[in-house]
Amino acid sequence: MKLVIKGGNRLWGRVRVSGAKNAALVLIAASAVAREEVILDNVPRIADVETQLEIVRALGGKTVWLGQNTVSLAWPGQIEVTPPYHLAKKLRASNLFLGALAARQGRAEIPLPGGCNIGSRPMDLHLKGLHILGFEVGLEHGFIKARARELQGARVYLDFPSVGATENLIMAASGIPGTTVLENAAKEPEIVDLASFLNALGARVRGAGTDLIKIEGVKEFGGTRFSVIPDRIEAGTYMIAAGITGEAITVENVIVTHLQSVIAKLQDVGLEVQSGEDFVAVKRTGGLRATDIKTLPYPGFPTDLQSPMMSLLCLARGTSLIVENVFENRFQVADELKRMGGRIRVKGHTAVIEGGTSLLGAQVKATDLRAGAALLLAGLAAEGETEICQAELIARGYEGVIEKFASLGAQIRCIS
Repeated sequence: MKLVIKGGNRLWGRVRVSGAKNAALVLIAASAVAREEVILDNVPRIADVETQLEIVRALGGKTVWLGQNTVSLAWPGQIEVTPPYHLAKKLRASNLFLGALAARQGRAEIPLPGGCNIGSRPMDLHLKGLHILGFEVGLEHGFIKARARELQGARVYLDFPSVGATENLIMAASGIPGTTVLENAAKEPEIVDLASFLNALGARVRGAGTDLIKIEGVKEFGGTRFSVIPDRIEAGTYMIAAGITGEAITVENVIVTHLQSVIAKLQDVGLEVQSGEDFVAVKRTGGLRATDIKTLPYPGFPTDLQSPMMSLLCLARGTSLIVENVFENRFQVADELKRMGGRIRVKGHTAVIEGGTSLLGAQVKATDLRAGAALLLAGLAAEGETEICQAELIARGYEGVIEKFASLGAQIRCIS
C-alpha cells in the first residue's frame, strides 16, 4: 500500500480522536479473565485491533462488532492457551495474553511476539515477575511458557517501569491468592485504564498511575461494559500536524492531562496551545523555534511521538536535539526524512536536527508505524508530492487516517 501526499496545503478545522490503540489491545486480552460477556466501547477499527480479535477467536473466544466502535467479547469455560504464531508475530501486544491466560487457566504458552522493529523489548521482566508469583516459567523453542505451581501474592520490583510487564503482572496477580505489590511500576494512562477495567470485572487493583500498585487476588471475575480512553498518541500527531502545516487544528475527545508533556514541547517550539475540558486547540502564529527532547516513560515525552516531532523540528530554525531513551531503533525514520531534505545526524541514542530548511517531496518508506506517521506529516509540509511505501503500517495505529486528514484540507490518496 502507498500513500501519495500533495504538500503545501494549510490544515484547518476539527478532528475527533479515536479510542487508544494501546489501551484497547490490553483490554481485549484482559477480557479473557471474565466469566461473563464483556462489551468494549470506543474501540478503534484498526489493523492491530483486528489482529488481537483474531487471536481471541483462535483461542476459543467469541467476538462480535455491535457497531462501528463497540465490540462484544465472550469466553467459554475451556479455551486454548497458545495463540497461533502467524497471528502473534504481527504485533507486540499478543504477549499480553500471557498474564490474562495465566490468571484464567493457570498456564500459558505464548509465541515470542512481533510488531514494529523499533528495538529490543525483552520479556525477562515479565518472566521474573511471574516466577516470583509462583509460576514455573521459561523460554522454549520460541515460546514463552508459564505454568502455575505454588501461587501466592508477593512483592515484585521491576528493574525498569515496563508497560507490558506491569500489565501482564497486574492481570496475573488479580487471580492469585493474597496481596501482590508491584514496585517501580509503569504509570501510563493505559495501565490506569486496565486497572479500572479489571476492577469493573471484580478485581481489586489500587495505585495504578503511580509506581506502587497493590493487587488483592480474587477468585472470580464477572462481566462489564467499559469505554476505552482516547488515544493520546493520535491526539499528539494531529497537534503536531497543526504546527507542521502552519494553521490551526482543534483536537477533540482527548484527556488533556495525558498530553501535558506534548503541550509543553509544542509551546517550546512557538505554537499557541489552548485547552478545554476535552479538547486541545493548536495554532501556528509565527516561525518555529528549535528545542531539545528526551523520551521517557510517562509522564515524560512519549517515544511514540518522537518521530513525528522530528519532522516538525526539521522546519524549526536552529539546532534541535532528540535523545531516545526507550527504543534504540526509533531513529530509522531519520534516513527517510533526509531523502526529503531534512538535515539530521544520528549517533547512538541521539539525533541532531539542523532545522530551518524546506522539505521536498520524495519517495520514502515507512519503517514502522510511528515513522509512517512522521513521513505523512513531513509530506504535508513538503514542496511537491511525497510517496510513502509500506503505508499499511500507519493503518495499524490510526483509525480513518486518510479521511481525517482530508477533512482538515490535506490532499492524500491511497494506491493499493
